[in-house]
Amino acid sequence: MTQKIQVISLSNGAQLLVEEIPTVRSVAAGIFIQVGSRNESPETSGASHFVEHMIFKGTAHHSAREIAELFENIGGQLNAYTAKEYTCVYGRTLDEDVDRALELMFEMVFHSTFSENEFLTEKKVVMEEIRMYEDTPDELVHDIFSQKLYGNFSMGHPILGTLQNISEMTRDDLYQYYKKHYTANNMVIAIAGNVRADSIRTIVESHMPSEEMPHLPYGEAQPEEAYQTFVECVPKQLEQVHICLGVPGISFMDERRHALSIMNHVLGGGMSSRLFQGLREQRGLAYSVYSYTSCYQNGGAAGIYIGTGQDKIPEFFAAFHQQMEEFIQKGITDEELSRTQKMLKSGLYMGLESTNSRMTRLARSIMMYGKYDDPQEVVEKIYAVKKEEVQKIACELFENVPLSLCVIGDSAVLSQVQQEFEHWYRK
Repeated sequence: MTQKIQVISLSNGAQLLVEEIPTVRSVAAGIFIQVGSRNESPETSGASHFVEHMIFKGTAHHSAREIAELFENIGGQLNAYTAKEYTCVYGRTLDEDVDRALELMFEMVFHSTFSENEFLTEKKVVMEEIRMYEDTPDELVHDIFSQKLYGNFSMGHPILGTLQNISEMTRDDLYQYYKKHYTANNMVIAIAGNVRADSIRTIVESHMPSEEMPHLPYGEAQPEEAYQTFVECVPKQLEQVHICLGVPGISFMDERRHALSIMNHVLGGGMSSRLFQGLREQRGLAYSVYSYTSCYQNGGAAGIYIGTGQDKIPEFFAAFHQQMEEFIQKGITDEELSRTQKMLKSGLYMGLESTNSRMTRLARSIMMYGKYDDPQEVVEKIYAVKKEEVQKIACELFENVPLSLCVIGDSAVLSQVQQEFEHWYRK
């Protein structure tokens, strides 16, 4: 694809990012509001996600149904999601309809009414979403692990909030939260596709408020010394045992992030990874086993998940400990390094074939690094990583820092899980 990228600072404080791709007919647009669960107090936990729901429920000019129909009238796709550090409203449409699509998106973002009836209905929907999530133990275990890892700091707040918080939240509470955070200078607008930057700027400015609002404080960071190892056992009547083991990670600003990506992929990021091969393919201990990393502005997490049978607990911990010791002490091979570098390179470039992926990557680059993160430069940094750097960060994360455990399973096996964990990791 031939493309041209422009970063434009608007007078109202918003950042407009435009990637011109004249070889396609579609346009992907995203409005990224820099508010997420980490910006919430204990009392407002879940508000960012609730607001994301409410902006689809009607504006001063259109009902919820009309918004859906108007977007589909132009053959467009409209959606949103909430993360720990931002909320995104995004759409995709044909290049000929980008003006109408942006008009509707900005109307939702700035002029939602939060009617009392819609609020009460959507509160029920959000609470059902929380209940559904709580019935999904292979996802819930990560949320509980995160809450324990970050303790009382806002990074540990669940994105969906809690049933109690949502049930007690009033329409006025939520509307005030929305008006406080959904301001132009708290937004990054990213657009990629068959557009011209000058035309897009005119369209965007015509649909956004012109005044700049005061900047809001960022969410509270967790000091490194605040981490305290923990064991959290959650009883649930289940056939499987869902285990999450992990430690604090690093920020996305950390220069070791590329070594971390390689380490994660080799350890448990794919079908050729150590954990997948050693625990699933060779021993049949699990259907799902993987490692993951989460990097935020001033912190992160590194973890391992496995869902295994109640009768496999001792065998799992023995095999897992063996895999981790070998990985830490011996590091990775030349072949693993080369294969992973190629996988990361291909994943990056294949993602760039989608206008939606380009739009998202553009916005995240600006929000995270304050500049466009050129793919070629990223690839060069990936290929500059040495085996020794991968082993070093593995040691720093998993050898120098004690592991913590979160487990969800039948009450009859929780004590055995804790016993096995303490046998291998609390000597």
